[in-house]
Amino acid sequence: MTVQPADILRNRVREMLARDEVVASMTVRLVRGIEIAQIAASAGFDSLYVDMEHSPLTLDMTGQVCMAALAAGITPFVRVPALTPDYVGRVLDAGSLGIIAPHVRSAADAKAVVAMARFAPLGTRSAAAPLPQFGFRSFPASLANPVLDAATMVIPMVETLEALDRVEEIVAVEGVDMVLVGTNDLTAEMGIPGRYDDPRVRDAYRRIIDAARGRGKHVGIGGLASRPDMVAEIVGMGARYVSTGTDLGFLAAACAAKAREVMALRG
Repeated sequence: MTVQPADILRNRVREMLARDEVVASMTVRLVRGIEIAQIAASAGFDSLYVDMEHSPLTLDMTGQVCMAALAAGITPFVRVPALTPDYVGRVLDAGSLGIIAPHVRSAADAKAVVAMARFAPLGTRSAAAPLPQFGFRSFPASLANPVLDAATMVIPMVETLEALDRVEEIVAVEGVDMVLVGTNDLTAEMGIPGRYDDPRVRDAYRRIIDAARGRGKHVGIGGLASRPDMVAEIVGMGARYVSTGTDLGFLAAACAAKAREVMALRG
């Protein structure tokens, strides 16, 4: 039996979202080895994303984590540090199944990311083979490219007032699959940094969710790791992708908890 590209590659997150299921994701900013992917999978995460925008992780490290995630059965994304082909195209060729795009402020910005991330006719992504998404098997572009396009997600971030004002236009862009809300940056732009209980935050999420779901698109929650109560509320509004926190944050919290246990024994 001949193996086809679609027999090998699947995007678990896309499948879960299509079923309207809630996706649990963790962010990689600290760990430079492939171990983090297996840890994420063992912990029960559906996805991880490597945050190249806010970490010193290199492209090589990012690719290693993405390939390990593919092998572990969870979906790897990358938040790129700049919206340029040398980042977008290379992280996709390195094994990522999606681009989390910061600094998107308009439909034109979103279209530019789509063009970099997707093959013709919708985009201008350059074909490269063989790729880790297919276990480095080689397939004709006519077979591989449609499968890669179907498995690759384009995820603009809504983290500015300008993006919020234009969110309806952004989610309407063909090739955009989901938007991820950067709550911390958004509240800073609102002049209420970290004040998550301000009603403007819920109003913003409500507007974003209504716009996205009206177009058959999805919404992710970012920056609310410290507020599980609010995450639950926003999931109830219709958000489906939850960024739960970073490997650095998880490690620091676990370390602090163990230190407190011992300190309590001092009497």
